[in-house]
Amino acid sequence: MKAFHRYTLLAVATLCLLCVAAVGTVAWILYGTLPSYSGTAHIHGLGDKTTVYRDDHGVPHIFAKTMNDAARALGYVHASERLFQMEMQRRAGQGRLSEIVGAPMIDVDKFIRTLGLYQLAESSFASMSPDAQDYFKAYAEGVNSWLEQHPRSLPPEFALLGFNPEPWKPADSVVWGKLMALQLSKNYKLEVFRATLAKKLSTAQMHDLFPPYGNAPMTVGNPQAVDNASFNLDFRPIDKLGSVTGLDHAASNEWVISGKRTESGKPILANDPHLTLGAPILWYLARIVTPDLTVSGASVPGLPVILLGQNQSIAWGMTTTGSDVQDLFIESIDPVNPTHYLTPNGSEPFGQRHEVIHVKGMRDIALNVRTTRHGPVLSDIDQSLLDLTGGPGKVMALAFTGLGANDTSAEAMMRINRVTGWQDFLAAMKLYQAPPQNVVFADAKGGIGFINPGLLPVRKKGNGTVPVDGASGAYDWGSMVPFDQMPKMFNPPSGVIFNANNALVSANNKPYLGVDWEEPFRAERLQEIFEDDQLQTLDSSAAIQADHVSLAARQLLPFLTKQKTSDTRLNTVLDMLRTWDGAMDKNRPEPLIFDAWLHHMHERLFAKRLGDQMKSKGPFAAASIAFILNHDGAAWCDDKNCNAIIMAALDDALNMITDRHGSDMTRWAWGTEHRALLTNKVFTHVPKIKDVADLDLPSSGDFYTLDRGGSFEFDADHPFARVHGGGYRAIYDLNDTSRSRFMITTGESGHPLSPHYSDLAPLWVDVKAITLTGTAQELSEKGFPHLNLRP
Repeated sequence: MKAFHRYTLLAVATLCLLCVAAVGTVAWILYGTLPSYSGTAHIHGLGDKTTVYRDDHGVPHIFAKTMNDAARALGYVHASERLFQMEMQRRAGQGRLSEIVGAPMIDVDKFIRTLGLYQLAESSFASMSPDAQDYFKAYAEGVNSWLEQHPRSLPPEFALLGFNPEPWKPADSVVWGKLMALQLSKNYKLEVFRATLAKKLSTAQMHDLFPPYGNAPMTVGNPQAVDNASFNLDFRPIDKLGSVTGLDHAASNEWVISGKRTESGKPILANDPHLTLGAPILWYLARIVTPDLTVSGASVPGLPVILLGQNQSIAWGMTTTGSDVQDLFIESIDPVNPTHYLTPNGSEPFGQRHEVIHVKGMRDIALNVRTTRHGPVLSDIDQSLLDLTGGPGKVMALAFTGLGANDTSAEAMMRINRVTGWQDFLAAMKLYQAPPQNVVFADAKGGIGFINPGLLPVRKKGNGTVPVDGASGAYDWGSMVPFDQMPKMFNPPSGVIFNANNALVSANNKPYLGVDWEEPFRAERLQEIFEDDQLQTLDSSAAIQADHVSLAARQLLPFLTKQKTSDTRLNTVLDMLRTWDGAMDKNRPEPLIFDAWLHHMHERLFAKRLGDQMKSKGPFAAASIAFILNHDGAAWCDDKNCNAIIMAALDDALNMITDRHGSDMTRWAWGTEHRALLTNKVFTHVPKIKDVADLDLPSSGDFYTLDRGGSFEFDADHPFARVHGGGYRAIYDLNDTSRSRFMITTGESGHPLSPHYSDLAPLWVDVKAITLTGTAQELSEKGFPHLNLRP
């Protein structure tokens, strides 16, 4: 027995030592991979000495003699802070995620390989001007210099997944734009959605799901009857891709105010793009200073440009348009020769390309990619699309403006960084192809403008809302809309331009842009605010970005509060809602009650009837629900009176909240459920480190407020989590650019142990901001660490 105890103690002691050693090893790996902010480093190709100062928040201020040297420095800095993020983005664009993740990403890789995104990126880079190519090569030199100098201090994710990064290529930067175009142009999913629903629903029900746009704001045109469609259909490969790239489910706000409406007499431009939230966030703040140019704002690690920002002369911002730039074509296989398909000119062979997908822990997968004159055959990798083709002998192909082999969009963004006025800005935008964006502009001279650049097809027939026949040629794209016919304006009499993914023009407009606009609540709120003649300031724009009033709540509350019941609990809640102003305050119970009710209205009206197609989409379709309730609900409510459903949904909501938070309503608060879940894609799976890497903050706002926050997927554990929202916010002061305000969701670093991994999160959730300013001497006098870069 004594011997047993002795050996037991020895075993326990040995285990403890092993645990300590393991923890020590992990700690050494983690701390040993933290980036250095000071010292001296050398970069291949650098023309002259360059200095990088890091301010209190770790934001790099790059002082270089030329923009190409600045690009090298930015590449070096990006690699030091966000290399794993860069790696995942380029692997997504290459269709090589399965190599490091394994089987879960096979369908994503098949999808990307079928589209051929990386080959398109390579050919697009070759189409750039020589100076743009040199700039992208300079950035790659900076990335590769960091890789060469830090082979044993790579970010810890590489060790966890067991692989090393390859050298960076210019096409690795270009392919990100291809991914962005794909993720922000999903109207082909809506074609599938409509075609599927048309088999289940009446014409009246389809109309209710896609209600008229009515008198909602239009950025360029005047309100007319426009069909609105705000739904999303799950298509797993592209949805999983979005979770990797952070580009899934786009929505954004932007406005620009002329000097005649500001206290300073100069324009103010504000922008906050809404994308998938996570840790680290997609965006990376940076400031570049050369003798001729100062440009600052949001970069994306992997790209050598400031994607959204300002220079000393102009500022710009973007929201996604949602234009119809994708069509599904039902191609007919030649019954005589199955290697061919039918066209207006007879039978033609499918294009053929063979791909090999390497999968971690599995055998390689051979993929045969077929293409048609319209585009790649998607039904070869998604058999469900065959159900919509109408019979055997058919396949489904995708036509998409983002699949251009000579796409100069990346060069357009480089040139925007350097322009000084409206005409130069238009010249840069003419190079832009995909995805179509709503771009606002302001300059220090006082001009404000708007342009909607991007390739837009002219269809011979049809409006692109459902899959169409490809054999006849009747629905082919005849050409692209000329650039000078795209919607734009400069110095409008109103003195303000705004967009919140709302319609730009009416459905009757020529050229035809599409019908799938975001629900109009955020745009209506902006219109409501700007109807006030009060002069605008940076603070007033900050208050707009922090606005938590939900017009969806204000429009739907009357249907709730008019209800009568003898149920004491329901009456208590109805009394609370009658005095609520629709502000989604994290400390209040009413927002929780309202969004829970909206979720259950969606369940009872749509999900139970349509199954998985519409099930559990959270607070979606508020516009459709409002339209149905305003028009007696005859097509959806069995008794032609929706009051019973309204009250049943409220009862469902209260039961849900009670199950999760108890029956004491004084303890209910929106922020307990509406939490910003900023999840690290790798470390969330690692015990202990997960507690540091994953961030969780209670938030105000909701899916329909200007300070947007919500989810596109229902998670029973986190039904109202904030996993989508404004990951970058900026307010640009064209009177004094040093006063412009910036914010990103998490922090500059992708390393969980860095002090700059999450230091911006508390400021972000409270909708606060920082400035990016200072000369090299001023930054040095403040004692900020600096990195000396040398040739």
